[in-house]
Amino acid sequence: MKSLHIRDLDEGVLQRLRKRAKHHHRSLQGELRAILEDAARYAPEDETLDDLELITVDTGNSHSLTREEIYGDDGR
Repeated sequence: MKSLHIRDLDEGVLQRLRKRAKHHHRSLQGELRAILEDAARYAPEDETLDDLELITVDTGNSHSLTREEIYGDDGR
């Protein structure tokens, strides 16, 4: 199963989500999963990404970036 990380969440939003989770007798993770599953029900299912144009650029850089270089953290 895939996971999702959300960065820079406002502390007030986090507190309200914790209260909502408690109200629904769920963990914070369970509450967030329920919110996302509910939102996904409204997403169109028949949309295709055929018109999506991906553009790649050759930067001349031959080494891979580390997670820390990309996100500025150690992944925790």
